[in-house]
Amino acid sequence: MALSRLNLSPVVPASVLTLPHGPVNLPIFMPVATQATLKGLTPEQLEDTGCRLCLNNTYHLGLKPGQDVLAALGGAHRLQGWKHNILTDSGGFQMVSLLKLANITEEGVRFLSPHDGTPMLLTPEHSIGLQNTIGSDIIMQLDDVLVTTSPDKTRMREAMERSVRWLDRCIAAHTSPETQNLFCIIQGGLDIEMRRECTEKMLKRDTPGIAVGGLSGGEAKDDYCKVVSAITPMLPDLKPRYVMGIGYPEDLVVSVALGADMFDCVWPTRTARFGNAITSKGMLNLRNAKHMHDFGPIEEGCGCTCCRSRDEGGLGVTRSFINHNAAKETVAAHLLSIHNVWYQLELMRQVRQSIVQDRFPAFIRQFFADLYPTPAQYPKWAVDALKVVNIDLMDD
Repeated sequence: MALSRLNLSPVVPASVLTLPHGPVNLPIFMPVATQATLKGLTPEQLEDTGCRLCLNNTYHLGLKPGQDVLAALGGAHRLQGWKHNILTDSGGFQMVSLLKLANITEEGVRFLSPHDGTPMLLTPEHSIGLQNTIGSDIIMQLDDVLVTTSPDKTRMREAMERSVRWLDRCIAAHTSPETQNLFCIIQGGLDIEMRRECTEKMLKRDTPGIAVGGLSGGEAKDDYCKVVSAITPMLPDLKPRYVMGIGYPEDLVVSVALGADMFDCVWPTRTARFGNAITSKGMLNLRNAKHMHDFGPIEEGCGCTCCRSRDEGGLGVTRSFINHNAAKETVAAHLLSIHNVWYQLELMRQVRQSIVQDRFPAFIRQFFADLYPTPAQYPKWAVDALKVVNIDLMDD
């Protein structure tokens, strides 16, 4: 893996990440195809959004279809018919999301399968072995994940130090370092000094990329920003910085300003299943009755296949059509998923372009001006976080 920085902006550089299945422009949002499928999209439709790096989950693929099937197929790219890049989560997040089914020890994590209740031991070695079989372009270490809001400082330190030890085991178990890039994951909750200590330890392992884990777990946005802004200045320029589990548009824009350049979240497709469209003016609930007679596109000027078909001579997908189907047909969720994923990827493309053209601060100001009716309604956490990198949202 190689990473080249294109432009040293006063805020954050843009870059190109070279991976086995093609180059990836950073910053990037990665759609989440947990079980080797993005809910509501075919591989061709995902490709049409411009996506060149999506996320699969090791834990779920290890359970079903299982390592034997993946090995027989030749990996997850063949399983899902995807010719572009894949990043796999190690399975560590399931310590939080499936905590009632998990028991964590130094050996690893014992799960009860949510499918049939059978036990499964996920060790650092097994996680890496599964990811080697999956054949993902970027693989993640198994880390000990604790919710950031936990008040147990002793357990938080144990999780941080164990994550470092587990990284060493992951590095030793990794059989394909030439074609699969192992990222470390920085832990430490909301304790800034513990995060910095973990970062120093992880950097000594010299992994190809670095992730910040354990966030987006219910903590206040102010606390989230403090963690990210404390860590990113410590990171090498020529290694990607991945903040895991981040997906709201404001979070993405602010996080890039704070020095991060890779993100993932299930939110765009999940919110689509509730009839919600992501737009530059904010969330649009198309189940609302007022859209019954609205024959405009989901968002005027959007380049997704749903919105742009009108410009290409087709009839186009209207808000009225989505409203008609949102409560009873899966087609509405399907179309909104295409639109929402496109929006997230296009947002990152616009962010990147503004960085390359050295107008990122102006882009951020316009982004928030479009999203909120008045500056008085800007979220305080965003205003405060951007001041740290010398971007004043309230400056006309």
